[in-house]
Amino acid sequence: MHLETYQPKPPALALIELSSIARGMHTTDAMLKAAEVELVMSRSICSGKYMVLVAGEQHEVEASLAAGMDVAKESAIDHVLLSNVHPDVYPALSSANELSQKGALGILECYSVACLVDALDHVAKRALVDVVQCRLAMALGGKAYLVFTGSVDDVRESLEAGTEVIEARGLLVDKIVIPDPRPELFNTLV
Repeated sequence: MHLETYQPKPPALALIELSSIARGMHTTDAMLKAAEVELVMSRSICSGKYMVLVAGEQHEVEASLAAGMDVAKESAIDHVLLSNVHPDVYPALSSANELSQKGALGILECYSVACLVDALDHVAKRALVDVVQCRLAMALGGKAYLVFTGSVDDVRESLEAGTEVIEARGLLVDKIVIPDPRPELFNTLV
């Protein structure tokens, strides 16, 4: 990475997952009006849900999330606020990660977009892994999943970190480690 092209990523992010598309758009507007935050994502997702994701300085993101939750009311299904976000989280959310290694695969699947984003940050922080894929509720019946690669030990360590986050909220669908995946499997992921 060249120093002159490096763009620092915002240190905090917040995501609200809603059951109403109309309320999701209203929530997005409220979040953007409440604080100086960057809109990372605002869109409808499977099963008729909506998600809004903002990033910025910690205090701004906290204010934005509070305003969003106030507007979302009973339409809020889940939400997350992350501080000191790992730099790999942003490219993973936009599916812009480059695959630099092909090792063991770790797969986490859960019922909540917000919960998976929280788990993603923990996975990236726990061990040396590369995120291969992060899918947030599109063509998944509202579920979300994360695929990452690295050494078997690092994948197991990161999988445990992500699993702890998801299990604490009772939203785990499945978790898998594939120690020696066939090369063709990587072709289906990128």
